[in-house]
Amino acid sequence: MLTLFVVIAVAVAFYYFTGFYTDYLWFDQLGFANVLQVRWISIAVMFAIGFVAMAVPLLAVMQVAFRTRPMYAQLSSQLDRYQELIEPLRKLGMVAIPAVFGLFAGAAAASRWETAQLWLNRQDFAGSDPQFGLNIGFFVFEVPFYQQVLGFAQLVLFACFAATIAIAYLYGSLRISGRDFRVARATRIMLAVIAALFMLALAANIWLNQYAALSQQGSGTVRSGAGFAAVNATIPGIQIMAVSAVLVAIAFVVTAIIGRWRISIIGTSVLVVLSLVVGIAYPAIIQRFQVDPSAITLEADYIERNIQATRDAYGVSDVNVEPTNTQTETEAGQLAEDAQTTANLRIMDPALVSGAFQNLQSFRQYYSFPEQLNVDRYEIDGEIVDTVIAVRELNVDQLGNEESWINQHTVYTHGYGVVAAYGNQRGPEGQPVFMQGGVPTSGDLGEYEPRIYFGQSTPEYSIVGAPEGDGDRELDYPRSEEEGAGNATTTFSGDGGPSLGGLFNRLAYALQFQSEQILLSDAVNEESQILYNRDPVDRVQAVAPYLTVDQTAYPAVVDGKVVWIVDGFTTTNAYPYSSQINMSAAIADTTNPNPSNGPIEGINYIRNSVKAVVDAYDGSVTLYAWDTEDPMLKAWTSIYPASVTPVEEMSADLLSHVRYPQDLFKVQRFILGEYHVTNPGTFYSGDDQWRTPGEPTWSSDNPAPYQPPYYLTMSVGESDPAFTLYSTYIPSGADAPNVLYGYLSVNADAGSTAGEVSESYGQLTLQQLPKDQSVPGPGQMQNNFNTDNAISVELNILERGATEVMRGNLLTVPVGGGLLYVQPVYLRSTGSTSFPVLRKILVAFGDEIAFADTLDEALDILFEGDSGAVAGDEGQNTDSDETGGDGTEGDGTEGDGTESEEQQSLQQQLDQALADAKAAIDERTAAYAENDLVAAAEADAKLQTALEEAIVISDRIAEANGESPPEDGQ
Repeated sequence: MLTLFVVIAVAVAFYYFTGFYTDYLWFDQLGFANVLQVRWISIAVMFAIGFVAMAVPLLAVMQVAFRTRPMYAQLSSQLDRYQELIEPLRKLGMVAIPAVFGLFAGAAAASRWETAQLWLNRQDFAGSDPQFGLNIGFFVFEVPFYQQVLGFAQLVLFACFAATIAIAYLYGSLRISGRDFRVARATRIMLAVIAALFMLALAANIWLNQYAALSQQGSGTVRSGAGFAAVNATIPGIQIMAVSAVLVAIAFVVTAIIGRWRISIIGTSVLVVLSLVVGIAYPAIIQRFQVDPSAITLEADYIERNIQATRDAYGVSDVNVEPTNTQTETEAGQLAEDAQTTANLRIMDPALVSGAFQNLQSFRQYYSFPEQLNVDRYEIDGEIVDTVIAVRELNVDQLGNEESWINQHTVYTHGYGVVAAYGNQRGPEGQPVFMQGGVPTSGDLGEYEPRIYFGQSTPEYSIVGAPEGDGDRELDYPRSEEEGAGNATTTFSGDGGPSLGGLFNRLAYALQFQSEQILLSDAVNEESQILYNRDPVDRVQAVAPYLTVDQTAYPAVVDGKVVWIVDGFTTTNAYPYSSQINMSAAIADTTNPNPSNGPIEGINYIRNSVKAVVDAYDGSVTLYAWDTEDPMLKAWTSIYPASVTPVEEMSADLLSHVRYPQDLFKVQRFILGEYHVTNPGTFYSGDDQWRTPGEPTWSSDNPAPYQPPYYLTMSVGESDPAFTLYSTYIPSGADAPNVLYGYLSVNADAGSTAGEVSESYGQLTLQQLPKDQSVPGPGQMQNNFNTDNAISVELNILERGATEVMRGNLLTVPVGGGLLYVQPVYLRSTGSTSFPVLRKILVAFGDEIAFADTLDEALDILFEGDSGAVAGDEGQNTDSDETGGDGTEGDGTEGDGTESEEQQSLQQQLDQALADAKAAIDERTAAYAENDLVAAAEADAKLQTALEEAIVISDRIAEANGESPPEDGQ
């Protein structure tokens, strides 16, 4: 039996050892072994401190309590029996009990190792708190540590006090008989000294509460920090209680000396009563009878503290506020001064074109694209062009009958290539126009390493690498007809994962992944590497555990390779007077309805301190120190030295693809919804609170999530056009009108000079719209689009039968002295292999609405025949051009997507019928305006004829596409 127990214990220990061992191999291969070492050493040291700090005092008091027991005390028969039972285990218990308590205390201390490390590596902030004049770093780094230490000390002293009482009672040092209470002199001294030490620790902890009060969330007028009642009642009360606790500690010392407990008991009772009176009752009375009747007068200074601290903590204190007069009338040539913004207006919705990417660019079932694509910009022929971009990743779940261990883990190991489309162009059939794509990859982005071993959709693990001379095993990409039959193969040649060359490493990873194949397969050789933890966000979070990582990693072709760029934030919830928010709630929107939690979920300070870059080929991670002035980053880089790289080492190409992080912008727009107000009186009244509009295209009965912010290349105010992230504001309140009150934007372009960030990067601009002018918000404008007669007639015809109309992102763009709304409209067949294609563009300016096949045509219609600018889709209609049906120039491997001449003819006939219907609607509207009922009846007849013709043609198009036309009456 003992042998079996030993074998099981060794096996369990070896299993856990392999977990630590493989973790070390993974971090060491990445070059971040110091991160793991710091963590392990810190945990071990804190555990040891916690264990010793609990076990040693507890052991000492237990030994002293036993050795000072009365030798000839007369005990009750019941206590005699207890002694007889305990005595055989007494010596073991005297050691085991402190050891067990020490283990729990050590585990508790080890869990707070980061607090201790931040205290050891504490930094100064740029400012001080307005109440005590202390540096903000004291509240962020020191107060949490001191509270942790004092709380632990109180726990140790309480355990010592309880152990002393138990032993004293058991061995007769403490006797209770009726109303008679007797304590031996040595026990009295021990208990009194322990109680005095406990009271001193309590006094220090109470004293710290006055500083912690500045970071607490308020429930009254002041959102966060100490208000009038706290400053004038709560904080003085805390100070009084702390001094009182010191006096009680002195009383216990007196008790130890003179042997009278009455003074200590009275002192403790007074402290309890005092805590109720000055800690609870007095502040409540001040709040109720002094503050509440004159809140705006008394709380004004403290509201101002909260406003300033919150704006500083969230990085919005320097927002450029611009009162803006918004023009709502249209005229010819109105967009002439916004030609570059107009040319870059994106009509490809990243949330809807994933299906087109999948159908036109996947080529095999085991390749896939994410549902939500990314937006970036590239220099093409000397011009900066907005793009919709994605990585063609591997999806082993679609291997079908080929799902063997060999295929999943040694053959199908990586994705292939980047696919990018012009954001402002459309193909002849409404599909994207690709600037980069195909297999093998080709296009305007130049040559680069196309193999994607690390991404957001990869196998759990892959085993790659082989000795020189061995044949290639990994599938690289499917060959085209010109290249020959079969698949191209390759062998990974980078340094991307721990080695499997040794037997012990194979055994360790076989245990980790519960796969004996790793140990037995001949596909594993001395040059093999195992690639795992391959999601770029997960890799960054692992090597920088102190960061809250942006939920979106975006790909870019940089310096001849594909990289993932991930933004990292440092956060805290201890910034004095700053309001705390739930970060997940602030960043949730239609693109990310359920964000994952970060290291700190409730935050009141945030900085984009790190830009992380993950190589898609070898998985290497580089952390660039983006905000070098951030005290939180300085502290963490002191804890993890040499883990970050100076921003000066970023290449020009990489900087040109860095952008302002979405999650940070979402947090800042959430804050500015209330904290754009800087006047305490207005803030208190709450009559100028804003919120982010809900998603205007939302059709569910559930509340609409926030509309996401959008990246566009545009000009804001008097600035030059730049890559920009923007969002809008409407009044807060369920019944508030859906009209625009604010337009928030930030310069998201970091420039293209190596090692030098553009001065304008990160500049927030808040354009405040006039309250006396009703500018439709996104929800109201979407309603205007949906209820417009001409638009609804055409869309209803398009949606008839086996097709579905899908409304794309509703963009709000500051051009022409006002705000232009642009919305692409997609059409998707209900067939299983269909994907959305761009069919129409809706635009609006003020109260004017227009729609057409292209944005360029729609803008000309909207602005009286000539917008004054040229959109990116100028001349792109249903006519064929030189691009292939998949939108790529030249040949594609698969998926031509072209229409027959008959289909093109039918589409042209449908467009003409719809145009006739629209003309008839316009004639009928004009006739009713002139009270000409005859002309109105004639227009109705024309409308009926046009609609019937459109329905017939729509049915013929469905038949030509191999779909069943709808039944009569459908």
